[in-house]
This record gives sequence, C-alpha cells and structure tokens, in this order.
Amino acid sequence: MSDIFLRAFGRAPAVEASAPGRVNLIGDHTDYAEGFCLPMPLDLETSVALAPAHAFRACSEGMGTTLVFDPFGPPRGDWTDYIAGPLAELAKAGFDVPPVEVSVCSSVPSGAGLSSSAALEVATLRAMLALTGQTLPDGEVARLAQAGENNYCGVQCGILDQMASAVGRPAQALLLDCRTNTGRLVTVPPEFHFAIVHCGEPRRLADAAYNARRQATAEAARRLGLPALRDADAGALSGLTDGEMLKRARHVVTENERVLAAASALEAADLWRFGALMNESHVSLARDFEVSTPALDRLVESALDAGAAGARLTGAGFGGCIVALFPPDISDWWPRVAAGNPAAWRVGDGA
Repeated sequence: MSDIFLRAFGRAPAVEASAPGRVNLIGDHTDYAEGFCLPMPLDLETSVALAPAHAFRACSEGMGTTLVFDPFGPPRGDWTDYIAGPLAELAKAGFDVPPVEVSVCSSVPSGAGLSSSAALEVATLRAMLALTGQTLPDGEVARLAQAGENNYCGVQCGILDQMASAVGRPAQALLLDCRTNTGRLVTVPPEFHFAIVHCGEPRRLADAAYNARRQATAEAARRLGLPALRDADAGALSGLTDGEMLKRARHVVTENERVLAAASALEAADLWRFGALMNESHVSLARDFEVSTPALDRLVESALDAGAAGARLTGAGFGGCIVALFPPDISDWWPRVAAGNPAAWRVGDGA
C-alpha cells in the first residue's frame, strides 16, 4: 500500500486504514425498509493511505491518472465521489477534514455486489480520523459512510453495506436491525461453508432501477399507513391493489421473516434449514422483487445441483454474485458449477 502512495505522490503516507467487503447471507432490499439483514465480512478488503497535502488528490491501483477531487465542491461523477462523499459528511458533523492525497488498493471486486464502495467509504473515514487524531464508534462511521453515498453520490442505499464493513468481524454474521442501526454478532459454525461466485456478468445496477425499488417500498408503506414495511405483516398486504407494488412489498415482508429465522438456524447450527431459507430468498428476489438475471438463476441452480444446501443472489442484484452454502462433505462442487457456467468465476469465501 505504501508503495502505491510513494509512486503516485513521491513520499510515504502518513496513515493507512482498511475495511472489508461483505457478503449478505440473507436479507437483501430490506435495509431501506427499516428491516433486518444478515451480512458477514469477506476476507477481501479495500485499503486507503493518505497524507496531508495542499489539495485533495486521489489515485487508485491499476489507474495511471491521479485525480483532483473536492469534498466541498460538486461530485465528479467517478470513483472519487466515494472518497469525497464520506469526507463531506465528516466535515458536516464538525470534524476536521484537511486536504489530503489518497491512494487506494482493493481486492474487493468492483460491481460484484460485495460492497466495494462501502469498503472504500469506511476505509476513507478511518484513515482521516486516524490522521487527525479523532475517533468515532464503528456504527457512526457506518452512518457517515451511508450519508456520503446518499447525499453526495446520489445512490439511495440503506445502511446494510456500511454497517457490515464497519462493524462486521471475521467468522461472524451480523444480525442487523436497520431501524435502530444496531445488531448482534452471530458465530458462523465451522461446518457452514459459504462460497461466493460471480455470474460473469457485471452488475447492471442503474441507480434509477435501484431507487425505483426503494421508492416502491416506501410508497407501499405509505398506502398501508405504516412508517415502513418493517411494520407490515402478510395480512396487511391485502390493502395493496397495485400488482407490482404488492410483489415488491411481499418480498420485503417475507424476507424480514426469513432473516430472523436464518439467524436462529445459524445459532442452532441447522445447515439445511438455513439453506432452505436462502433458496426461498432467491425465489422471492427473482419473482417478486425482479432483481435477478438469467445468469444468476442458472448459477444458483448449478450450485444446488452440485450439492449446495442453499444458494441465492447476494447484493442488489441485476448481475454480480451469488452466495452458496455447502455442507462439509461437498468439496468437488466448483468444477461442476464452472462446467455449466463458463463465464462464472469464484470470488472467495466468507471471512
């Protein structure tokens, strides 16, 4: 990491910080409805190095150009916005944000639904806090990172990704309550082997498509007279007459139920129950929330055919990755999955 900074700026960095990507085991598109989700960190991370400077500048490993950015100015519309946005929120909160030069390197694949942007945001905040001798609780770091993505980058994400990156710990899943932004860590039994596989197609997460789904869930809650879909149950959904809105709401309501059941299955080391809930989640994401793709569906089916107890798309969908749960006696699954999905590639395992 220091070498990248040295090559770009001709000196050593003052501080370095990192944050992991995440895989969401179950509970997608529930966070912005104040619901529940169950992410865990990956053994892949984004690292940020920085030092005081006369102006804000950033470089990224693999990109030859050093870019000027400004947290106190308008967004550039490129990857530096995910550095500028959190710094802008940090300054709004009253913290010192001096000009810095920044270098970034990451093993979290971009556009795969594994929270590369959240890892960058959290690592940036940690590095700036370390540079200026300031401190914040992990949960508050996550909140500022989310606010940066919402307000500066224009992506109306919930807090799932940032909390998983800031608060998550290796070999533990985070049962996250997105209403209170609090959670508890649940140890993942050693016999639970989660594998992450990219479908081979980049995530086509147009901001408009993501934001449209968020708007649909908010409107469904409004029509039901509820603060958020977190407060709905299956019976309440009969009050929705719009067919598409009903499907979106049904996914959120049933997914919240699945998350809580999955946490219980994890604590009971019930691998097959957890896997069944993953399968139900994928069907709901594909049919009711309509964020899957043919490539993701094929990959899920291939994983199940190869012996997975459960498999589902992970993240926002529209491409990217699946997560699959394999029993401890299944070790030869990857050649079988790869044979039917030649464009797919194995990303890694849960941390």
